[in-house]
Amino acid sequence: MPKIPAITGKELIKLLQSMGFEITRTKGSHVRLWLKDKKATTVPIHGNKAIPKGLLRKIIREDLEMSMKEFFNIYSKYKKKG
Repeated sequence: MPKIPAITGKELIKLLQSMGFEITRTKGSHVRLWLKDKKATTVPIHGNKAIPKGLLRKIIREDLEMSMKEFFNIYSKYKKKG
């Protein structure tokens, strides 16, 4: 399995929006996103710092309910487009 990429909060939000997530609210430096099938996640935006790998892994596995392999496939397609 490839290494977890270093993704900033802004980049992750754009990726999630391309997957159908919508921003529901922003409080301070945290953005809450929601998907119509009741999946929700909170993404921190701390300047141009990358999201810690443990938090990114938690978002992928628990909030998005997808495997790391599925996420890597979606992320690689997203990176090729942009």
